[in-house]
Amino acid sequence: MVSAKDILSDSLRSSVLIIKHKDKLSPDYVPENLPHREEKIKELGFIFKDLLAGDAKDSERVVILGRTGTGKTATVRLFGKNFEDIAEREYGVKVKYVHINCYRHRTLYLISQEIANALKLPIPSRGLSAQEVFKMIHEYLDRRNIHLIVALDEFGHFLNTANTEEIYFLVRLYDEISAIIKRISYIFIVNESHSIYKLDRSIRDHIARRLIEFPPYKSMELYDILKYRVDEAFNDNAVDDEVLQFISNTYGYDKGGNGNARIAIETLSLAGEIAEKEGSPVVLLDHAKKANSTINPEIQEIIDSLSYLDLHQLILLKALIRALNKTKADEITMGTLEEEYISLSREFNEEPRRHTQVYEYLRKLKVIGIINTRQSGKGMRGRTTLVSLSLPLDKRLDDYIMQQIMVRLKSRA
Repeated sequence: MVSAKDILSDSLRSSVLIIKHKDKLSPDYVPENLPHREEKIKELGFIFKDLLAGDAKDSERVVILGRTGTGKTATVRLFGKNFEDIAEREYGVKVKYVHINCYRHRTLYLISQEIANALKLPIPSRGLSAQEVFKMIHEYLDRRNIHLIVALDEFGHFLNTANTEEIYFLVRLYDEISAIIKRISYIFIVNESHSIYKLDRSIRDHIARRLIEFPPYKSMELYDILKYRVDEAFNDNAVDDEVLQFISNTYGYDKGGNGNARIAIETLSLAGEIAEKEGSPVVLLDHAKKANSTINPEIQEIIDSLSYLDLHQLILLKALIRALNKTKADEITMGTLEEEYISLSREFNEEPRRHTQVYEYLRKLKVIGIINTRQSGKGMRGRTTLVSLSLPLDKRLDDYIMQQIMVRLKSRA
């Protein structure tokens, strides 16, 4: 009998490693370049450029607004890191950037402590209020001629936890602290606008004077982001281009996805792990589909929605799976799909629907997210619609669709 140790040893020796820098696929990783967020970095630079003037007296405030996965945190972190460096190296101005997550630090006291820790500012052991700590922080900055930019990420958690007095003190700090030079500036990062607009107007107007919106990513933008991460994290030629196309089309906002780059990158990372586990030297489309079915929170909803489809929509879906299995291809032409659909309909003693109705069924299946369509490009004569499945070709899915078809047929008997 082979020992567990030998099994493990053989497994490790035979492992295929195609991800060379797994950390560069981490949600916490901030790359040196952020495709399609360059303009947002420019906007931040324009807002904070006055801090670089030798006689800067005022502080700045800006709200960063956007859904999860739209690049808010990475953009602000990259801006803060580079602004700090440029300020000192090119302008001789000392700027300190501090990034605080308000999910973990959701009270005024915890925020004040986190800023003090980042500045390595010793706090007396006797209990001080948050307001007193902020005054100490400002005095420390004043003595050392430093400007501080505090990014408050997931700021909605602070707004939902703190009382009105604490919120007022934080955002209107210099109404409470007398200062010739206002050295503390803020970047407020929020997911939803209602967390800002439900505030008292005197606070809201002070916060939302400047607003930078981060829209969900489009498919083309996600493709560029994924391509950049592939170049950083994977071995050369280790990821098929159709993998990037599939993930970007699945999550692209203009294709009906949520525009979330974080989940798109997570899907790419898991696809790489699945490929390694299967011993493949290349990440293939099927690996991406398996990863998507694991990660995508909408997959179960998609499967559940099959029970609401009518008979011919299910037959069309069954025909797609059969045609893909026959051709061993990842996508088929609309013509091939219709031929398979007509054949399958007759097997079930059903009259096939007309071309226009089949197209309408296809549109419905695309809306619920179980198929993808695209127009053919170079290499094919004429323009035709290519159809693919968004889920892995799986016998359980095929069996479930067949089960639903039989339910519909029996209900007619």
